[in-house]
Amino acid sequence: MINEIIVHTGQHFDANMSDIFFEEMQIPQPHYHLEIHSLSHGAMTGRMLEQIEAVLLNEKPDYVMVYGDTNSTLAGALAACKLHIKVIHVEAGLRSFNMKMPEEINRILTDRISDILCCPTETAIGHLKREGIDTTLAESVNHPLVVETGDVMLDAALYYSKFSQKKSTLVRDLQLEEREFVLCTIHRAENTDDPERLSGICEALKEISNQIKVVLPLHPRTRKIFESSNATSASANSGSSDSLIIIDPVGYFDMLELLKQTSIVMTDSGGLQKEAYFFGKPCVVLRDETEWTELMEKGYNVLAGATHSGIINAFRQVSKRNIQIEPGIYGKGEAAHNIINALQKCQPASTNISELPKTISA
Repeated sequence: MINEIIVHTGQHFDANMSDIFFEEMQIPQPHYHLEIHSLSHGAMTGRMLEQIEAVLLNEKPDYVMVYGDTNSTLAGALAACKLHIKVIHVEAGLRSFNMKMPEEINRILTDRISDILCCPTETAIGHLKREGIDTTLAESVNHPLVVETGDVMLDAALYYSKFSQKKSTLVRDLQLEEREFVLCTIHRAENTDDPERLSGICEALKEISNQIKVVLPLHPRTRKIFESSNATSASANSGSSDSLIIIDPVGYFDMLELLKQTSIVMTDSGGLQKEAYFFGKPCVVLRDETEWTELMEKGYNVLAGATHSGIINAFRQVSKRNIQIEPGIYGKGEAAHNIINALQKCQPASTNISELPKTISA
C-alpha cells in the first residue's frame, strides 16, 4: 500500500494552466498548495525549498517523487536530499546540452541527487552513463537505480484520448476541418522575451497562415507580450485574424483533439513535441535544440530555431514529407506500472510518498 501526498508549489498558477487540469483529468486535489509564483528563478526556487522542507518535516515521507525539469523539481529534490529522504526522478536523463536553459540545470542537478532515475528512453539512459552514472552499480551505496520506464505522458495521452472527443467541442467551435490547420504553441522565455526571436516566429506564422489556418493558444504571459508589441498584425485583443487564430490557453482534452486533427504541430514545448509523435503528427520545433533527440534522428521533428527563414524552411520540409511514424520510442503506455515496480524494489517496510506534480503545458 502506497500512501501518496501531493504538493502543488504554485509554479503554474493560472486557472487555465493548472486548475483546469486537476478538474478535467480528475487528479486528486493537492494536500498542500504553496502558492509560490511570479518570482525570479532564484527567489522562486529558494522559497520552494524552504516551504517543501517544512512539508517534509511534517509528513516524514520515505520518498519524494519529482517530475521533469521545473524549479519545483529541483527544489523538491534538494529539500529531500538535505533531509536524507530518497528522491525519485521521473523523466530522468533528458539533455538539451544548452546550459543557458534553467530547465537543463534543473534536470542535471536533480539527476545527480536522485536515488531512483526513471528514464523515458534508452537515449536518456545513455546520457546518464556518459555522465558517470553506471547502471550496473545500482546495488552500490552511492549509485542510484536507473530504470527505462517509458514515458508517463504516453500513458496519459492514451488514457485520456478515449474521453477527449466527448468532452471537447473546441475543434467544432472554431469551425476547423481535420488536417486543414496547423497547431502552434509558444511559451518559452527564450522566445517570448527576445523581441527578435518573437518577431521571427510571428512573421513566419503570418506567412504560413496565408496557406493554411494556424491555431495559436497563448499562455497569459505570452499574450501580454503580444499585446504590448508590434510583433504580429493579428489583434491579440480581438483574438485572431481570419487565418491566424489566437485563442486562450486550452485544457488537456481540447489539446488532445487539436493534436488528433491538426496536420502539423509547431511548438517550443518539450511535452508537445512528444505528443505530436504520439498522435502521428510531424513537428516543427521552434527552438535551437531539443531534449527529444530521437524524434529528430527519426525525421519526425525538424529544428527550426526562431528565424523567419528557418521556420518557413522547416515547415516546407515537413509539409512535403510523407511521414510514417513508428510507435514504441517511448514505451507502450505502461510507464506508471514500471515506475511503481521500480519503487517496490526499494520500498521500505512502510512507504509514504510526498510527490511534486509534473508541469502540464499546452
